[in-house]
Amino acid sequence: MTTPPARALLAMSADAAHAVFDESRLARLQDLTRLHSTAPVDIDTLPDEVLADIEVLITSWGAPHLDAARLARLPRLRAVLHAAGSVRQIVSDALWQRGIRVTSAADANAVPVAEFTFAAIVFAGKRAFTHLRTAADQRAQRGLLDYTEVGNVDRTIGVVGFSRIGRRVVEMLRMLDVRVLVADPFADAEAVAAAGAELLPLEALLPQVQVLSLHAPDLPSTHHMIGAAELAELPDGATVINTARGALLDHDALLAECRTGRLDAVLDVTDPEPLPADSELLRLPNVAVTPHIAGSLGTELRRLADSVLDELTALAQGAAPRHPITAADMTSTA
Repeated sequence: MTTPPARALLAMSADAAHAVFDESRLARLQDLTRLHSTAPVDIDTLPDEVLADIEVLITSWGAPHLDAARLARLPRLRAVLHAAGSVRQIVSDALWQRGIRVTSAADANAVPVAEFTFAAIVFAGKRAFTHLRTAADQRAQRGLLDYTEVGNVDRTIGVVGFSRIGRRVVEMLRMLDVRVLVADPFADAEAVAAAGAELLPLEALLPQVQVLSLHAPDLPSTHHMIGAAELAELPDGATVINTARGALLDHDALLAECRTGRLDAVLDVTDPEPLPADSELLRLPNVAVTPHIAGSLGTELRRLADSVLDELTALAQGAAPRHPITAADMTSTA
């Protein structure tokens, strides 16, 4: 049984609204809700009589932190539908106590990150990034016997974190003739096996992998989870790929390993971000740094809008949320 369209508000930056909701998706949004305005608004500037009727906040980058004071001005609020990944910056204890439905488009945002990571793993197998950086020095064609340590057959790939993204990466790696190992203390071994990998403790995984790809959340418990001791366990010639959060990786320890040429690295996220212009990591031929582009950009952002529109449909039909976020999730997700 459907209910009347909810009174909704776009609570995000103008740039986010313009990037996420193209004309057709904005039209669908208007069909599904009684939208206060097609432009995002700062809820702190709206009068109480407007906020008193708002039932749904559609948030994204630039959304406000929904603390007790703001929620007190939103007495009818029953759903926060986030057109982005992490909701950590907008939720509060007061919000959870109110029992307000919270959803995230993190699953949609996971798609391009997994695609980017898969591509990086394939390139890492060929040492393509290093070849790009040293192309000017490659005067002569190398022979077949000069490439014995590259390739994407009979390699072992390590995935740290069986998250939304980590799981997708594991499933995509089925396309390669590789062995995949997963380290995640919260993962179920049967679920990992069903995706095509083997679950191992991190310390058992590290010595076996030619590529280590990071997909853990940024939590106090995961800060610098890959440091000097962990990097030292990786085989010579291994590549570290980080498309998750820069703080997972001790960059000083990584620099020490990459400086010698023992390890390669592909970093889409760094700590700090961006790296200082004089960072040695930016100059090493065996380190590729991209400016946090693995996540949704450009046309990929439309998936985030589609996720919100699907959640609005479920809400109107009285159905369960498709991608709910709970207070308990905050202990193990970004």
